[in-house]
Amino acid sequence: MIEFRIDRRSGVSTYLQLVHQVRHALRLGMLAPGDRLPTAREVVAATAINPNTVLKAYRELEREGLVEPRPGLGTFVKRSLAQPELASDGPLRAAIDSWVGDALAAGLEREDVEALVTSVLDERY
Repeated sequence: MIEFRIDRRSGVSTYLQLVHQVRHALRLGMLAPGDRLPTAREVVAATAINPNTVLKAYRELEREGLVEPRPGLGTFVKRSLAQPELASDGPLRAAIDSWVGDALAAGLEREDVEALVTSVLDERY
C-alpha cells in the first residue's frame, strides 16, 4: 500500500502531491490494478491533512480513469501506468542508479542532481 508524504514547503498544493504520488506509484508498478488506496481516514491519520483534500485528490484520479471508488469498500486502482522500461530490474533503472552513484561520488547534493535532471528534461521534452 502507498504511504503518502506531504512536503508543506514545496509550494505544490497538498491534493496535487497526493495525485502525483499515486501516478508515480502507478508508473513504477508499485500500485497495480485491484490495489486499494488508503482510506481518507488513514491518510488523514498519517499526514494530518484535511479529509476533503484526500477526497479531492481521489476524485481527480477517478476523473483521469486511474482509480474507482467502491462504496463501502474503498478506492481501488483501475489501471496501471507501468511500462516494462520502468521495471525495478530494468537496464534504464540500472543506468540511472549508476549515474546517481557517480553524482554522489562527485559530491553533488540531492538538489544539485534534481536541478541537473530537470534542466536536461526541460531541454529534451
